[in-house]
Amino acid sequence: MIFTETKLKGAYIIEIEKLEDNRGFNARALCQEEFEAGGLVSRFVQANILSNKTKGTLRGMHYQIPPRAEIKLFRCVRGAVFDVIIDLRANSPTYKNWLSVELTAGNYKLLYIPANFAQGFITLEDQTELLYQVSEFYSPEYERGIRYDDPAFAIPWPLPAEVISNKDRNWPNYRP
Repeated sequence: MIFTETKLKGAYIIEIEKLEDNRGFNARALCQEEFEAGGLVSRFVQANILSNKTKGTLRGMHYQIPPRAEIKLFRCVRGAVFDVIIDLRANSPTYKNWLSVELTAGNYKLLYIPANFAQGFITLEDQTELLYQVSEFYSPEYERGIRYDDPAFAIPWPLPAEVISNKDRNWPNYRP
């Protein structure tokens, strides 16, 4: 596994190392020893599947607050997404900075998202699916979100949001 820290401290793009032969390849998507050697959490308590029917489906920007703040590990297993994370850690040098990563079924990249980051994505293809793991159980009372089009972040989404839930459409703009 190849761990590349992004411009947002603690957030990583993880690339697999393929062991290939005439059958195809084998690769690790999670290794406790390798994650811990890099100072990353390797204990996840839930794995979730997100299925999206239509290109232009937007989900986000979601996070949970302490004591239920989640570390997330995202991978696109079918289709493609433009994934965005925002650092909401008030004491971080990259506080309120964001970055985007294109995750596709074919690039096999994983996105490691630290606690206290908002995360969301827009699908770039029909029938896009993601598999993600979280370090904390879902707790509605600790769930928060911010508007995907909050002018404070000015995220240039590559497509208009064609499909979005009322909940995601109605999150407030960010307030520290």
